[in-house]
Amino acid sequence: MFPFSAVVGHDDLRLALLLNAVHPGIGGVLVRGEKGTAKSTIVRALAALLPELEVSAHCRFGCVPGSADCPDAPHEGVERRRAKLVELPVGATEDRLVGSLDLEKALTEGVRAFQPGLLAAAHRGVLYVDEVNLLHDHLVDLLLDAAAMGRAHVEREGVSISHPSQFLLVGTMNPEEGELRPQLLDRFGLTVAVKAARDVGVRTEVIRRRLSYEADPVGFARKWEDEDALLRQRIADARHRLPAVSLPDGELRRIAAVCAAFEVDGMRADLVVARAATAHAAWRGADQVEEQDVETAVRLALPHRRRRDPFDEPGIEEQQLEDAMRQAAEHAEDPGEGPDDDGPGGGELPEPQEGPKGGGNAPGDRPAPEPAPAFKARLLEVPGVGEGAPGKRSRARARTGRVVRSSTVDGNGLHLVDTLTNAAPHQRARGRSGPGLLLTGADLRKAVREGKESNLVLFVVDASGSMAAQKRMSAVSGAVISLLRDAYQRRDKVGVVTFRGSQAEVALPPTTSVDAAATRLKKMRTGGRTPLADGLLKAHRVLEVERLRDPRKRPLVVLLTDGRATSSGLGGDPAKDALKAAGLLEQTAVVVVDCEQGHVRLGLAQKIAEALQGTCVRLDQLSADHLAGVVRAA
Repeated sequence: MFPFSAVVGHDDLRLALLLNAVHPGIGGVLVRGEKGTAKSTIVRALAALLPELEVSAHCRFGCVPGSADCPDAPHEGVERRRAKLVELPVGATEDRLVGSLDLEKALTEGVRAFQPGLLAAAHRGVLYVDEVNLLHDHLVDLLLDAAAMGRAHVEREGVSISHPSQFLLVGTMNPEEGELRPQLLDRFGLTVAVKAARDVGVRTEVIRRRLSYEADPVGFARKWEDEDALLRQRIADARHRLPAVSLPDGELRRIAAVCAAFEVDGMRADLVVARAATAHAAWRGADQVEEQDVETAVRLALPHRRRRDPFDEPGIEEQQLEDAMRQAAEHAEDPGEGPDDDGPGGGELPEPQEGPKGGGNAPGDRPAPEPAPAFKARLLEVPGVGEGAPGKRSRARARTGRVVRSSTVDGNGLHLVDTLTNAAPHQRARGRSGPGLLLTGADLRKAVREGKESNLVLFVVDASGSMAAQKRMSAVSGAVISLLRDAYQRRDKVGVVTFRGSQAEVALPPTTSVDAAATRLKKMRTGGRTPLADGLLKAHRVLEVERLRDPRKRPLVVLLTDGRATSSGLGGDPAKDALKAAGLLEQTAVVVVDCEQGHVRLGLAQKIAEALQGTCVRLDQLSADHLAGVVRAA
């Protein structure tokens, strides 16, 4: 294993991990960063620094000696062992995470016994999830329950058990592959963004150490033994010092004022900052928390909690942090100040300065107007049952989803209960005389699982002059932003095709980065004629390429148009060419959003929807709050 001390740079990440090692109550670390930045290497290296624990001998859950709330209690004997770093694979099954019926004992001894899962193995240790943003939703729900209660409750396959599960949650993710569910994001105490160094000297040293490690892992690790031993001892000393570190009232007010100034939701942020500041004081050998400890804790604990929207930039501006700390200093120095209407530190932070504007517009172009307020979009989903990547949009057969039934033909894994149920009535006829069950091939039942999949959502947006009335285009932009936000939350891959003037263009090739989609949308030009046929043809070509790249990811086309076609790009009648082009998308799920406004409606978008064999909804019906229910593309 690559030594922790040998890692070059990434000071914030190493500090965040070390603070959690000192005070596990901080709540873990989320590591965000591009691929190839040693995220996983650093986290795995932490395991060698974790101190030894006293555990009950022969306890499957590693409980504290004398613990009475353990299923294996009462315990006898005590043993010492290092805290574990348990890895949760993204493709893990539910029974692997929470545990399940011990299949061997059930079949050979005929008794029900619990086989612990990863939540039990991680108790009092570290639970590490690489690519945590890709974790299946049903596993995220189980993880949230355990993290919130400190216990895991298992009710399945005739087994009912509850056991302690308190762990340090560490996750790594690449933001380009999609963001994290807000509920899980808030469970991470600290967050750190990492990126590769641009300094040539630093990059050179990274290469030198990595090549040296690969050439002789044992010798390289031996070279760094002393540095790791010093860190291990420093963690142990800080843990011993931690209970005696005081948190003065002035620093408590400073913490509350900073969190209020950044308008974070709830009180978890205040508690995390307080714990992290106390751990930082213990780490540097101090007896009480000071301003520098609070500032360090704020820098690590607040960036992911102030991001209220998927299109907000993560992180904290240095100037904003300085201003917030300066405002908070007034509260720290004035203990007699009572709360005002805005709460402690309720002053607003300065707005970030806008960067320089881009170049001018081509003749006839108009910049896209400011979008109307976004709203919660209705769920648009692909009909049928797919087999795509995990997500939250459409129904899908899954290897790791919830079990919905058993089957003798298809499925993933053994459906234990139905297998035993089918075998039980035949035991006497088969001559069973002792423990265990006598099974035949006819008894076996497979588990059919179903979950949700992500989809490729391709937005085809009419940006022509017929749509460019300021109010109308503003509403369309607001709708697209709302749909993009919905796609972000459902882990979809998104692409944007716009058409205007004489042709269509791919404004955004399909990507999992919804931030990029929002950025491109803001730069969209409007005006000119309406080449609807070319827009549909361009969408067809994009889908053909994506089917070759990932045939299992089912597409959903969302066409925003008023249905008018004033330019063909094919040399024929614009309206007829548009209907012909629509025929190429007959086998694709399509939702047409009718953007036509006014008292007189021509209903052209409805005709396009019929040609596409899709669903047509009006722009004002796109909000989930306006009409309840689900729109299914047919």
